[in-house]
Amino acid sequence: MVVLHLLSDFINCNNSPINDSPPSYDYEGRCPQTGELLRLPRTHLAEAIASGLMLQLAKNDLYNCEGKMYGVLLVELPTGEQRVLKAFSGLLNGQSLVEGWVPSIPGRDEVASAEAYTLAELEAMKQELMTLKELPERQQYATLSREFEQQLQAMSDRHRDCKHQRQQQRQQICETLSPEALTIALEELDAVSRQQGIERRQFKRQRDLILQPLQQLIAAADARMLELKQRRKALSRQLQAQMHAAYSLMNFLGQSLSLQQLIPGGSIPTGTGDCCAIKLLHYAATHHLKPLAIAEFWWGTSSANQDKIQGEFYGACAERCQPLMGFLLSGLNRELGTALRLRSVPRDWGLGIAKGGDKYLRGEIPILYEDEWLIAVNKPPGLLSVPGRYCDRQDSVLSRLRCMLPDGANLTTVHRLDQETSGILLLARDRQTHRQLSQQFQQRLVNKIYEAILVGDVKGDRGTIELPLWGDPQNRPYQQVDWQRGKPSLTRFRVIARAENHTRVEFIPFTGRTHQLRVHAADAQGLGVTILGDRLYGCRAITSRLHLHARELTFQHPQSGNTLHLQAQTPF
Repeated sequence: MVVLHLLSDFINCNNSPINDSPPSYDYEGRCPQTGELLRLPRTHLAEAIASGLMLQLAKNDLYNCEGKMYGVLLVELPTGEQRVLKAFSGLLNGQSLVEGWVPSIPGRDEVASAEAYTLAELEAMKQELMTLKELPERQQYATLSREFEQQLQAMSDRHRDCKHQRQQQRQQICETLSPEALTIALEELDAVSRQQGIERRQFKRQRDLILQPLQQLIAAADARMLELKQRRKALSRQLQAQMHAAYSLMNFLGQSLSLQQLIPGGSIPTGTGDCCAIKLLHYAATHHLKPLAIAEFWWGTSSANQDKIQGEFYGACAERCQPLMGFLLSGLNRELGTALRLRSVPRDWGLGIAKGGDKYLRGEIPILYEDEWLIAVNKPPGLLSVPGRYCDRQDSVLSRLRCMLPDGANLTTVHRLDQETSGILLLARDRQTHRQLSQQFQQRLVNKIYEAILVGDVKGDRGTIELPLWGDPQNRPYQQVDWQRGKPSLTRFRVIARAENHTRVEFIPFTGRTHQLRVHAADAQGLGVTILGDRLYGCRAITSRLHLHARELTFQHPQSGNTLHLQAQTPF
């Protein structure tokens, strides 16, 4: 079976630049023996190869049936030639071995029969759970309960009105009737009250006679569902334990260990060992191939509990891949990451002119300007501005600078850029500076200029877009135009150039709403043309990045009062 592919199977090698810009992400881990931090980059060449694979996937419905991660690994043969490996996570339409793709980790065959039996049992449980969840009696119970509740409320309202009328009648008859007549009249009113109480109790008994059998049936179904879920969890754990004991991984030192040995303690997440990166690195190690770069992306639809976007690149997952990275990367040529990084930095990438004309490039975060109060950097695309909520989204400009700089612990971001947006990001080195700069942003005293490439022809050469934006809490981070719930947002635009159904545009936002420029570009009430690479808002073009760049930033220095005008050259 052919697993090694030519680069020309995915890209036009005559037109595609090789390692012409910095890595957008590093797969990294510490060697268990030495503690050395090992890295394997996701270069723009790897992303270009992955984009070529996306084009192939888009042409075959086989790959659109289910959403999953796919990956490519650029490797060097012992002869010095470069080839490409490709892999999918888990199973592809139920198959672990597919022509042209890296096979699963050794060990799956040993538990294949147990896996097939367990998966069939789990599928039967799934179907039974769906049947129990969609039990017709549940809807019947909900409908009847609602009707009874409405009837009971109507009866309560009627009884309350009657009680109020009786209280008025008692007051009147106490003033007008003789004692004997008053006694008889009060007894009649009390009898009406007792009758209404009887009516209420009879109604509740009738309701319970109808609803209780349904309640009992639903309770039995819920108990069965709980039993099935517990059984399903136990079966899954049992199968995973068998697979983890059978699965063995090899690194580039020639060491081979089972997953249970690599992650002791029995806390191995489901699916560990089935990720693309794990498959690719294991195959390269066992076949004496030297990894050069890697890229993983999502393809297909996402389920309700997933937030992945088709065609987007993602890093190593924190639960399954990251704990294994240090072992898998052990034995790689120590100079590999550095050599690739040095070859990949172009002369003009991210270098900004700081005050006084000095140029700064520190580590992987190009520094445009810094003094004792603030620092401005040129954020690369694909990197978060600040750490995310979850452990797999901790890599960011802020976290890197806090590690790089002696006073990094005090750094705070004054504003943010979207993960896929590149350009100028401003950080403060103390609380007072942060407060003063934040006030300038809040009072709209900061002038921001962005540059973007849009897929299509923009009507008009310049104009203003004013649309209210609202983010649905159930569909984050997607923003949309909403005239009832949206917040005001204002953007001015100017067309810079037009070529081959693409338009280069300069944006000047006067407000700072989430995804403001992206929605103002894509929405039909705005420009009606998406930014190149903006898959979230409908761009289907295959490209390695979002073509949106924060090019210029002008503000008043909080200490000197001088106007600072920062620029970062547009990299596309």
